[in-house]
Parts: sequence; C-alpha cells; structure tokens
Amino acid sequence: MLLNMETSVSDRLRITEIFHSLQGEAREVGWPTVFVRLTGCPLRCGYCDTAYAFHGGQWWEIDAILAEVARHGARHVCVTGGEPLAQKRCIDLLRRLCDAGYAVSLETSGALDIGNVDSRVSRVVDLKTPGSGECARNRLENIALLTPRDQVKFVLCDRADYDWAVAVLREHDLPARCDVLFSPSYTQLAPRELAQWMLDDRVNARFQLQLHKLLWGEAQGR
Repeated sequence: MLLNMETSVSDRLRITEIFHSLQGEAREVGWPTVFVRLTGCPLRCGYCDTAYAFHGGQWWEIDAILAEVARHGARHVCVTGGEPLAQKRCIDLLRRLCDAGYAVSLETSGALDIGNVDSRVSRVVDLKTPGSGECARNRLENIALLTPRDQVKFVLCDRADYDWAVAVLREHDLPARCDVLFSPSYTQLAPRELAQWMLDDRVNARFQLQLHKLLWGEAQGR
C-alpha cells in the first residue's frame, strides 16, 4: 500500500486520500468515480473546502495507487488536491491511469502549467476569481492550451466575481475552446441568483451545483 523503502522517489506521490464517490462537478457529474487527492497546494483560496489536504498525507508508490483505484471498480478517475500539479510525478500518475484505460480528469487551479498533462486527460481548470483572493495567481497562458476535452470552471462569490468571469469568458472566447462552468461558492452566493444572472445575460456557460455537497454536506472523502 504505502511506500516501499527501496522504491525510487520518482515512483511516489504524497496522497491525502483515495475514495470512491459520485463525481459532484463538471462534465462527468453523477458518474461513480475514484478520487485520488494529492497533498499540498501553493494557493490559499478564501472558500477552500479541502484545506485538510494542504499538509500531511502519506507517500504512495504509483503502482499502489493504481491497485487501490482498481479495487473500487469504477471507470472514471479524478486526480485532485490541493493542487495536484504541485507534485511533479502527478504527470506520471495521469499517464499511467490513461494507459490503464480509465476516463481520467484532473482538477487544477490553473496557477501551474498544464502543458505537460497527457492529452487523454480532461483538464478541469479552475480560474480564480477576485473573490477567491488568488486571482493574481492565474496562469493565463494555459487558456491557449485548452481543447474540447477540457473544461474551465469559475467559482463565484458575488456579483463582482460573476461580472469578472463573464468578461474573461468573452475576452478569450472560452466557449469556442472548451466547456465553461459557472458555480456558486457554497456558502457565499445563492444558486438562484447566479442562475438568473446567467439567464438574463444569455451567458454561454453551464450552471452547476456541487452534487456531493447536496448529498453529503461537508463530509470529508465524499
């Protein structure tokens, strides 16, 4: 399961948790999915709901991660964090999961380069709004790398965040590149308000709620 002392550092990742649940967000919402949550994140978003993944975790061999994923019998795998790309070997894990035949998605803040991610992976890039407190960390060079396999997500805290996201969407013509998702911050913006703004402005994006929050609240590992 955990790190064999003879294993090369190049074959290991620090993992907070691996669990089986329903995908609560993005294009694959509702699918039974194995989540591999990597430890560590260079960002500190004000609304973060996975701060427990900032520190700690345990070292796992990549072979052991794949064995644990296989044990759950799901076709979909989501590599998340924290910020998974903060660990260099995340790229190797993503490739190995694709090679094993899984439908793989990556949840990333977009603050780090996504260019080396396997082209078979659906990259879910969370562009940080002003309300997150980390807007300056967005690596806008990633936008040019997006393909129809990918998705851009905006977590919105208020009307100012919404207006900013609409401006970014239109400036970069994001719907022509990939799916675009608008999500209300769980405790800060009423879903009905966001839905009405999007309808009024005819925004070419998908409204989404976090299904796992509706089902299990703030429960860890769900």
